[in-house]
Amino acid sequence: MNSARRVVTLPPTLQGAEAVRFAEEVRRRGANILEVRTDLHAPEAVDVAALARVLPLLVSERGRPLPSVWVETSTYVDRDVTVSVDAPATKLVASHHAERPLSTEEALKLWAQDLPATAWVKHVEPLGEPSQAERLFETQARLIERFGAGRVTVLGMGPTALPFRAVLARKNALDYVAAGGSWSAAPGQRLLDDAFREARAPGGATGLRRGILGTSIPHSRSPRIHRQPFDRIDLPEDSPLEALVEALRPHYAGFAVTSPFKKRLAEHTKSPLEAINTLVRRGNRWESFNTDVEGARAVLKRLGTPREAFVLGDGGSTAALRAVSDELGCKLRVLKRAEIDKPLSGVGVWTWPDRIPPPEGLRFDGARVAIIAYGAPGRHIAKEISRRGGTPVMLGAAWFIAQARRQRELWETAT
Repeated sequence: MNSARRVVTLPPTLQGAEAVRFAEEVRRRGANILEVRTDLHAPEAVDVAALARVLPLLVSERGRPLPSVWVETSTYVDRDVTVSVDAPATKLVASHHAERPLSTEEALKLWAQDLPATAWVKHVEPLGEPSQAERLFETQARLIERFGAGRVTVLGMGPTALPFRAVLARKNALDYVAAGGSWSAAPGQRLLDDAFREARAPGGATGLRRGILGTSIPHSRSPRIHRQPFDRIDLPEDSPLEALVEALRPHYAGFAVTSPFKKRLAEHTKSPLEAINTLVRRGNRWESFNTDVEGARAVLKRLGTPREAFVLGDGGSTAALRAVSDELGCKLRVLKRAEIDKPLSGVGVWTWPDRIPPPEGLRFDGARVAIIAYGAPGRHIAKEISRRGGTPVMLGAAWFIAQARRQRELWETAT
């Protein structure tokens, strides 16, 4: 089991009784420590004694000095090692947040001073280019060699840092995670629920990692259904995706790939397929597959295997529908946005992600329209279909389960 303590930072919008309720909620979900920072809360905004009764309290000095009552009430005190380590030795978390990526030798120079034997060491720096991320693992190993296991935390930050933080967490003393919602204390944090799910899984801390790569995927059910550890890697659309998956190959057995990266990674892996949704590690390379065809087959069968169906959107999911349509005897009409000039009837499949607005003129004439999203995005799409005169058919779970079952089989063959 991963021994890292899960730290959640109190959001700046929560004060007083609301802050206590937040602490109670994250404790229920598996948090071990609550962090309160001086740059996020004024001394009078929070009742630190009430918070400390819910969870062990980590108070962190960021710009403004730490109030003495915070230090007295806390279990841990975070001070920047380059400024001062003036804190009770049994409470000290000596930290440093570098402004740029550092070589391991540069990082070690920051930690040349002697620290109390009970102090924890926290080193944070921007990830930088994914191809250079191995320096973080080397820095972690060298700091553990110097200060001892169970005392060191090394964190990367940035829009592509999450999977590297997940790997580092296996040997870190502290795992800084986000509670979820619209606010995160630092770019690159994974979700508390995912970290807790991994910690509870038998062998979770030692098993080969897997993850889902996509944009706007906090709703993804993949971590719930796949064997742990499984990481939700939410990336900006313009991420250096190709460099990222290559840098992660030593640490991951495979990935699920979702919108908008299915075609891009098909090109990167030189797949003969138009789009892929699965990567499996084969030694020093990735092998790609599209198990979405299993989902597409399940959806068309659930629609009664129509002789003809229209498809809204032309991304990776549509490629899977094309792959099985001939086999099932279903003629597909893939409609471009500009081609939708009259109400649509019959049977169709909506493949646009909910973040993409449909054409304003889109209307249905009683059409049955399958939705292959699920959760909140699926419900949002269903409302759009109903508003425009169609009958939504929620088939996201059927698609998801069919393709995920095949993904799991493939990942078990990783080398």
